[in-house]
Amino acid sequence: MTTTPLSPDISPPGPDRVAAVQRRTLGVLTAAQITSGMGVAVSFTLSSVLVARLSGSEALGGLAGTAGVLGAALLALPTAKASGRGGRRTGLTLAYGCAALGCLISVIAVTAGSWPLLLAGLVLFGGGSAGNLASRYSATDLSPAGHSARHLSWVVWAATVGSVAGPNLAEPADQIGQRLGLAPGAGPFVLALLGFLLALGILTSGLRPDPLVLARSLAASARSTGTAPGAAASARTGPVPPSAAATPAGPAHGGPTAPVTAPPSPAAETVAAVKPAGTLRTAWRTLLDSPAALRAMAAIAVSHTAMVSIMSMTPVHLDHHGASVSVIGLVISLHIAGMYVLSPVVGWLADRIGRVRVLVLGMALLLAASVLAGTAGEHDVPRVTAGLVLLGVGWSCGLVSGSAMLTDAVPLARRPAVQGLSDLVMNVCGAAGTVVAGVIVQALSYGVLGTAVAVLVTATGAWLALARR
Repeated sequence: MTTTPLSPDISPPGPDRVAAVQRRTLGVLTAAQITSGMGVAVSFTLSSVLVARLSGSEALGGLAGTAGVLGAALLALPTAKASGRGGRRTGLTLAYGCAALGCLISVIAVTAGSWPLLLAGLVLFGGGSAGNLASRYSATDLSPAGHSARHLSWVVWAATVGSVAGPNLAEPADQIGQRLGLAPGAGPFVLALLGFLLALGILTSGLRPDPLVLARSLAASARSTGTAPGAAASARTGPVPPSAAATPAGPAHGGPTAPVTAPPSPAAETVAAVKPAGTLRTAWRTLLDSPAALRAMAAIAVSHTAMVSIMSMTPVHLDHHGASVSVIGLVISLHIAGMYVLSPVVGWLADRIGRVRVLVLGMALLLAASVLAGTAGEHDVPRVTAGLVLLGVGWSCGLVSGSAMLTDAVPLARRPAVQGLSDLVMNVCGAAGTVVAGVIVQALSYGVLGTAVAVLVTATGAWLALARR
């Protein structure tokens, strides 16, 4: 991985200018998340049902979620590599461009009645999820000391509008598509395509200057002028909040954000001049040097696996017991609301009480969710809905707090690589989870799936709590 070279005639901006750029960055990322979130949600609502109907198998229906998650995993490192070389805008453009292509392939597949081609399209469609996940890290490149979780959480929250509206737009989009001559099930993918194209336009025109490129420029300027890392961080981000400065245990150890002077903030470290062998190798080496980053990555992966496993099979479970498309859409909408609506609160808590405490809270919520959904009766939609909402909130705790902990624990020069590896591991685990979930539901029951998830999150929560001590 190489870093973007700095132009010698560009002077680093002052603190006020950096703050203004950060506000603009958050606004642009928010707008893009809304449209791309709609694209992801509108098609995910029906993808598993469409694959199940076209193939005649509920187990294969579960592969729809697997394909999307696998696609996000496969695109995680290319997105990270593109970001490392050309900035966040380059990486996000790659991810959303693949998602748009996946939408086109999915429309063709539904029209032809080919479930294998639909799965192939859904793999590329996973670029939407890869882009949404990468966007959250874009919010931290210029975030003030002690605010990384909060800024990250606001970008996560931005997906609420599109993600909640998306499932409820699936049926109207399908109806409009059929009136226009499209095959049943193709309309939602057309709407998703429009959402991804709009997100691409917003990012291409609005994410200027690129936050990662600017952060590296500031770090390189501090190096060339001999500015101390802590002073460089203060010049870039402003003063450290009193609550952070007074806390001995930083986010890497589960406490609130530590002062940038002891130890120095990784965000202010100079840009590495070394050219590692590759993004994956760089990331693994960095993670092996940081136990806190490893714990963060594991917590993110488990949270995502638990969430995706249950969510991917819930539409199939409800459809099997006679629920309508509108009811399934409502359940998924409320679940997605749980994932995103409270994320700013989660980010605030992670900055205030510590990353690990919020991660343990997330595991507890995931446990409650798996018990509620797994023990619901065949027609007890309200109980399943309550479980799915808690599932979303627990996932939010894992993603927001874990991502902030991961970012704080690694140096700026290697963040894209480590962040990309984390997203890769998270999505591979999620993809494996959906495969296993489909088999469990097909061979046993939805309730057994809930029990398996409960065991997983309980063990992880206990490990995190003990590791913190």
